[in-house]
Amino acid sequence: MKDHNAFEKFEHPRITAKGEERAFVSLGAPETLWFNTGTLCNIECENCYIESSPTNDRLVYLNTAEIEEFLDQAEARNWGLREIGITGGEPFMNPDILAITRASLERGYDVLILTNAMRPMMRPSIRSGLENLVARFGDKLTLRVSLDHHSAEFHDKERGPDTFEKSLIGMRWLRDAGIQMTVAGRTMWGESEADARKGYAKLYADNGFDIDAMNPCETVLFPEMDVTAEVPEITTDCWQILGKSPASVMCSSSRMVVKRKGAKKPTVVACTLLPYDLQFDMGETLAEAEGKVFLNHPHCAKFCVLGGASCSA
Repeated sequence: MKDHNAFEKFEHPRITAKGEERAFVSLGAPETLWFNTGTLCNIECENCYIESSPTNDRLVYLNTAEIEEFLDQAEARNWGLREIGITGGEPFMNPDILAITRASLERGYDVLILTNAMRPMMRPSIRSGLENLVARFGDKLTLRVSLDHHSAEFHDKERGPDTFEKSLIGMRWLRDAGIQMTVAGRTMWGESEADARKGYAKLYADNGFDIDAMNPCETVLFPEMDVTAEVPEITTDCWQILGKSPASVMCSSSRMVVKRKGAKKPTVVACTLLPYDLQFDMGETLAEAEGKVFLNHPHCAKFCVLGGASCSA
């Protein structure tokens, strides 16, 4: 067995490279249950944290019955969820996406769907289905559109030629259909947050989008996630040093359900950002997923604790 001081950074689940006690987060009052409906996507981005693409099916499609089973578990365990989050890949490629959304809305939850608002969402059957859902459930349904930058130049560098305009076409349809939408961008181009929000504000004004660029819940700007970047490990002492609480970290209030290729059943993971790292796999039930999460990954430090980011609305 290695001496504590012989461990590399983020190697030991409970001890840092300096031999200190690694910080952990307990599940408090669960607010959001995420479902990754599959990693297949219509595009392949330059820096996709989950490596979504037209060929990546490491996480396969969840179906409606599987999702309803977890919704039943959440009710049985009195989780008191506020929100169901649906992510991918591109969720609108999942054949069950409308039924999954309806099942979640019918139980009274807010539903947040993460999408690029491109061709999969713009199919006539999907548009008709979304119109029916919003007619019935109104602003209980929100679509968060991935618009990495407020300019085509930088957005297209990340997502490919003409993707900016294609997403705007989808957003204009959402606007005209009266479907509530927000935006997720990135802070990876050396631009200040203030300047980025001014840029988004102009874009929204030019297109008549009812989105508040200054509200971080409506325009979410995510820090870039680079596992090769030098980041500190978070120890139990860091909470006091940083003036932060474990309750501020995403895994204190959310979990995500995924289904890995070849698996018989879905499984629950601690974090939306770490679907492939098996140390964050918590079991096949929500009961098993109520355990502690040790912050043993660079994303835990940079994105959540130091970056203060959250995928939830």
